[in-house]
Amino acid sequence: MAVTEKAVPAPSRARATALSSLSWVLFASSGSLAAAVMAAGWSPAAVTSVRLAAAAALLAPVVAVSRPWALRFGRADLWLLVGYGVLGVGGVQLLFFAAVARIPVGVAMVLVNVAPALVALWVRVVRGIRLPRLVWMGIALASAGSVLVAQVWRDAGLDLLGVAAGLGAALCSAGYFLLGEHGARRHDPAGLTATGLAIGAVLVAVIAPPWTLLSESLTAVAVLGGLRVPVWTVLLALAIVGTVLPYLAGLRALRDLPVALAGVLALLEPVVAAALAWLLLGQALGPAQLAGAAIVLFGAVLVQLAGPGTIAGEPDRPGGRRR
Repeated sequence: MAVTEKAVPAPSRARATALSSLSWVLFASSGSLAAAVMAAGWSPAAVTSVRLAAAAALLAPVVAVSRPWALRFGRADLWLLVGYGVLGVGGVQLLFFAAVARIPVGVAMVLVNVAPALVALWVRVVRGIRLPRLVWMGIALASAGSVLVAQVWRDAGLDLLGVAAGLGAALCSAGYFLLGEHGARRHDPAGLTATGLAIGAVLVAVIAPPWTLLSESLTAVAVLGGLRVPVWTVLLALAIVGTVLPYLAGLRALRDLPVALAGVLALLEPVVAAALAWLLLGQALGPAQLAGAAIVLFGAVLVQLAGPGTIAGEPDRPGGRRR
């Protein structure tokens, strides 16, 4: 039996859309911040390990003191917590950096951005929920725009393992949306975020233990927006602005935002990341990137115009009429 959409109240959807957009703007800031730290001599794995460990260490005590009940989970929630932490936090980070170690960053970003299409396919095929044509058109346009923003044609060298890692990161990203949606509607976002960050940090620490880093590397100088600042201050900003806040905002948005729409809004990340790289790192945007950014934004607008999103599917009424 076909399943149709259930309307979300306009004010709730507007707030959720704003929160989700803010989440991806903040996530995009992590690119420039991490690039500044790596330019100071840090490896991608080390940046990721310290980023997640610091984020978990900062958020968990705050939640434990201010909202202790948010950290209480039942035995049945174990699969959700592990899945969200391993896929939505640690897996995305590890596989993305494994991809960029073998293929150009732009290509890796485009591969990761397959996630919105995977989420939409899951909603349509597994849940049996009908998505308006505007949603599919918006996904297609936003994906094409991200290709222009990333300028994938500039480096043609592709490595099969790198491509596989990029697609793996896309699968993990899709898991972030679907598991996050499931968890955010049953648990407090702060508790779920703190637990997920802690699990992801442990996973990444197995590959790159943060405690093995030399203390001198924290006092190295990073250049950001023409300013010379200690690496530890950039890492702190990366943990708070580029990790804790976007994960919190994204989970809160998934309470009221259809997961397919949230996936499309994620395509704003490469656009904002390119703009921040221009402002903070001096990496100028070309005509193709500007055109791609406009196409991504237009695709996101089309999805917004598709009408109320899906929170829970409902069967068609007799005669084919929708609720």
